[in-house]
Amino acid sequence: MYVSGRLPILVGLGVVPVVLLSAAGASPWLLALAWLALCALLVLVDVVAAPDGRTLRISREVPARASLGDVVRTRIRFANPSGRRMRGLVRDAWQPTAGAPRERIPIDVPPGESRTAMVPLLPRRRGELRTEFVVVRTVGPLGLAGRQRRIAAPGALRVLPPFKARRHLPSRIARLRELDGSTSVQVRGQGTEFDSLREYVRGDDVRSIDWRATARAGATMLRTWRPERDRHVVILIDTGRTAATRVDDGTRLEASFEAALLLAALANRAGDHVHLIAFDRVVRARVTGVDGPGLLPALVDALAPVEAQLIDTDWDAAFAQVRGLHAKPNLFVILTAQESPEASRGFLGTLPSAVRAGTVVLVGTATDGGLVEQARSHGDVDAVYRAAAAEATLASAARVTAAIERAGAEALADDPESLPPRVADRYLALKKAGRL
Repeated sequence: MYVSGRLPILVGLGVVPVVLLSAAGASPWLLALAWLALCALLVLVDVVAAPDGRTLRISREVPARASLGDVVRTRIRFANPSGRRMRGLVRDAWQPTAGAPRERIPIDVPPGESRTAMVPLLPRRRGELRTEFVVVRTVGPLGLAGRQRRIAAPGALRVLPPFKARRHLPSRIARLRELDGSTSVQVRGQGTEFDSLREYVRGDDVRSIDWRATARAGATMLRTWRPERDRHVVILIDTGRTAATRVDDGTRLEASFEAALLLAALANRAGDHVHLIAFDRVVRARVTGVDGPGLLPALVDALAPVEAQLIDTDWDAAFAQVRGLHAKPNLFVILTAQESPEASRGFLGTLPSAVRAGTVVLVGTATDGGLVEQARSHGDVDAVYRAAAAEATLASAARVTAAIERAGAEALADDPESLPPRVADRYLALKKAGRL
């Protein structure tokens, strides 16, 4: 049972008859007890007269998936098979990060009918959100009290990464089409595929002239090339403790997701095969063998429940997992931290084993975009100390970058907004140079 806000008002109204009757000589204590007893009797009558909410039949309409930050509209349908009118309030039992409204939902379901209530959600984290029940309060005829019942009504919603970097995809696809020869002259480079012949134009690379075709046509003919397809791109996302570091308004892990999704979407459009693994000491997510339109949904679905773990990443095991995905990928992208040589010792010691002939290795890192400005700041003593700390952080990151390049890999570091397009641009540059 429960009591409504009307009960304290009713109890307070009893002060008037108690004061009036006590002035006439009656005992105020007996009058107060009698009034409280009357209120308790009315509450009991209201509870007994209130309909039982357990007779309601409850069903849900919840989308299976939604992106983080989007408003999700869910519905609860209340069917009343009993012969009594159901009036009251409903509270949906979503976990707090689902962003369900705090207010209780009023319902009024006539006998033999059904009503639908809208419950908007605004999820505040990725992953699986669940609700197991609703709490129904039915009110009695006097409105003083009623019955409260917990009714099972399970529901689930998978919240996917937002993929904010999607806005960079159209411009990169346009550049990819240029490389493919759809909108401009195709390029020549090592490892590219012959596409067609066309007439020579001033400024073209003379090394691409086909002299046999020139002799046959009577005009200077040029070979055009296109980047090879069916290349294998492997993306490794580090989900160890460094992935939990805050960079700007999010975590390094979130920025890694954005870079991985943008690169995967672009490579998939280029006809390459994308493999992804999220790893620290165990596999947190794995996507392989998926191509075409199903790739991006598979990636966001696999990455949705992944969270950073407060443990050091086992890089030997991580690279072993990558070799299980593909023995010799054409492009291997590692999204991790490039912080200090001490913290990166395990990664730097194992990285040379991942650098192989024919494989381009990129190491991408999301960094704090304000470090450079902070290192240049001047002012009071606190500002000087912060500038010195920022300068030391940048110097440590530069040493790690140099170590990565000595191992034969390429290092890319930028703020969370700029890292995804930088990785995508590097992929396109490798395509243009014929290295991929």
